[in-house]
Amino acid sequence: MMRWHSAAMFYHLIRPLFFSMDAERAHNLSIALLRMMPTPAAKKADPMLAQTVAGVRFPNPVGLAAGYDKEGLVAHKMHGFGFGFAELGTLTPLPQPGNPQPRLFRLAQDRAVINRMGFNNGGQAAAAERVAKRRRAGGPVIGINIGANKDATDRIADYVTGVMCMAPLADYLTVNISSPNTPGLRALQDRAALDQLLGAVMAARGTDRTPIFLKVAPDLEQADVEDIAAACLDHGVDALIISNTTISRPELRSHDADESGGLSGAPLTDLSLQRLRDFRRVLGKRLPLIGVGGIATAEQAYARLRAGASLIQIYSALVYEGPTLPRRINSGLKALLARDGFAHVSDAVGVDA
Repeated sequence: MMRWHSAAMFYHLIRPLFFSMDAERAHNLSIALLRMMPTPAAKKADPMLAQTVAGVRFPNPVGLAAGYDKEGLVAHKMHGFGFGFAELGTLTPLPQPGNPQPRLFRLAQDRAVINRMGFNNGGQAAAAERVAKRRRAGGPVIGINIGANKDATDRIADYVTGVMCMAPLADYLTVNISSPNTPGLRALQDRAALDQLLGAVMAARGTDRTPIFLKVAPDLEQADVEDIAAACLDHGVDALIISNTTISRPELRSHDADESGGLSGAPLTDLSLQRLRDFRRVLGKRLPLIGVGGIATAEQAYARLRAGASLIQIYSALVYEGPTLPRRINSGLKALLARDGFAHVSDAVGVDA
């Protein structure tokens, strides 16, 4: 059976095959191949990179962002590639097919991706059964990303359902209100709606202390940043994930650049970093931040840490860089920390803020 390191190397040999396929078909094939691989043994935490964020011990700061493993099929295996944690989903209470295909597009010249998937998933009940079977003591850190069904008449009730169903199975829950592919979902970022949502979500958590993270869009004005920050503090949110995909369109060169949906990858780097800086400026050290969007190198990950992120997540960069990327980022982070005289990753968090 193929070892995990060999599998990572194998990707570079078969990448032309993946790129000859429709992007969604290639994605599904990668999931199928990973399902056939053995679950790797638990990895030891790296003393220089491990840290506790929101009460959860992360063995290193490099996570897999939501969107790759929508159904909870392989998240429990991703530490084999060097990830410190993996976030599965987005999961909705009821199964839904998502938006019509094609809905996933590689923008190779821009090292970017456009998606308008629309929370396609088999529903929380099916995912909960799978996750329950695969979770084990000492296993990898697993986050679960929850959302609302497209046709829900009460979206807040959908998030409450998600908390009650998935919290017992997660190391942390992410409330995703920032996808641009469910009409009206981003309106939940408005202060009044966000107060109502977070109040209901935190009440649903009850005595269960599963940390609640909030994932926001990069397409925010300063007033939005201040409102979201205040709501998170008021309601006791445990961490803020910055950011989801963007609906903005910088200058792009690739075919399919005009497709609708959320843009991720290299063109998101500067925008997502700026939003992270904005939230750090408003929040200071009062709330942990997680940096996502356009991270493809150790240097870019390090810039997020120095800007105030305690953790980072990657996804689109894997399409172009392959599954050796998390290990390369972790190795590069250690070199950068040592270069700058930091003994531990937490020492670098926010030094540029």
